Amino acid sequence: MYSLEIEGGEKLSGELQVSGSKNSALPLIASTIISKNSVSINNIPDVVDIRTLVKLIEMLGGETNFDSNRLEINTSKVTKTKATYDIVRTMRASILVLAPLLARFGHCEVSLPGGCAIGSRPVDLHLKALQEMGAVIEIEDGYIKAKAPDGLVGAEITFEKKTVTGTENLVMAGALAQGKTTLFNSALEPEVIQLCEVIRDAGVQIDGIGTETLTIYGTGGELLDFQTIDVIPDRIEAGTYLCAGAITNSQITLTSVEPKHIEATIDKLEEMGFRFDISEDRVTIFPAKKIKPVNIVTAEYPLFPTDMQAQFVALATQADGVSRIEERLFENRFMHVNELQRLGAEIDIDKNYVEVHGLGELRGADVMATDLRASSALVLAGLVATGTTKVHRIYHLDRGYENLEEKLNALGAKVKRIRD
Repeated sequence: MYSLEIEGGEKLSGELQVSGSKNSALPLIASTIISKNSVSINNIPDVVDIRTLVKLIEMLGGETNFDSNRLEINTSKVTKTKATYDIVRTMRASILVLAPLLARFGHCEVSLPGGCAIGSRPVDLHLKALQEMGAVIEIEDGYIKAKAPDGLVGAEITFEKKTVTGTENLVMAGALAQGKTTLFNSALEPEVIQLCEVIRDAGVQIDGIGTETLTIYGTGGELLDFQTIDVIPDRIEAGTYLCAGAITNSQITLTSVEPKHIEATIDKLEEMGFRFDISEDRVTIFPAKKIKPVNIVTAEYPLFPTDMQAQFVALATQADGVSRIEERLFENRFMHVNELQRLGAEIDIDKNYVEVHGLGELRGADVMATDLRASSALVLAGLVATGTTKVHRIYHLDRGYENLEEKLNALGAKVKRIRD
């Protein structure tokens, strides 16, 4: 097991290239199950979650070659339809193989998923929607056992609440279904949009891409002809590194970024006093004369993302005043607060919101990563804490950040990976 050792107090400068989006690459990899041809996916981040899903595709019988952020997948020889617990338990996104396996083979077994312990993220919405498309589903021995021997049938489905992976699963289900599937209250995230665009380009008519109402005209079971895919930039990685520039009050530039995908993050940083220079695929953050406190409420895209909440809690420790941050999407996503308090942060927590009292000195200490984004918040805090901060259990970080210490060190940070 490894830890990150961070020497605080260094100013950052320079340019950093943003990796491809993990949260877009995962459903794209799963979607290759409904492809009739070999698929090339470029700009794939080399992170643990990607490796896990690639391993799952291989366990199902697929052939893969992952090299230099390019992934080749051929699922023509997939014959197995059981996604076992030993791999699915490590990553909730494994649920994304449910719909394409069911749509292609008419049956599958997928273990109930695991992943970050940040609160309830039930798959009930996925299962209810698939049942409306004719699937027979049972939960038995920790597995979702689904059957649709005559194929899935198009239906009108209204999600009770927005669900990213639920929307993605049902788009893939609708692509091979018989007839028309309409999804109401669909998620609007860029990752959902890219999946829809890829399936559209593979030959499926999809109306309403980028809106809350998606209409998918299924092929009746005919597999799709996928084109080469270029994964969009990772908006959460981009936001995290902008927070690294902000918390150290430094000027840094991100390249290979999609500015419109991080508008909510940039807006809050501007409220805190930071200036930006933004072009087509570059974003530069400039130091603030004074870092101002901020009020944040997490919500679905295009509003402020829950995956940036922890990073802003860390940043708010450097603001001149009290920041209030409310978490409305997950009920257990302030586990980083106790660890930030170990560094000296003054944070009051009450159920689903925190008040962060800024300008207190952070001091290096041993802290424990509890989930993916909480881990990045601890790294950010370590960048400004006096002395040495040691972040344990960084396997959480490795699930979603590619070459994090190398990227930060290239900007002038002092971050070292050490074996515990």
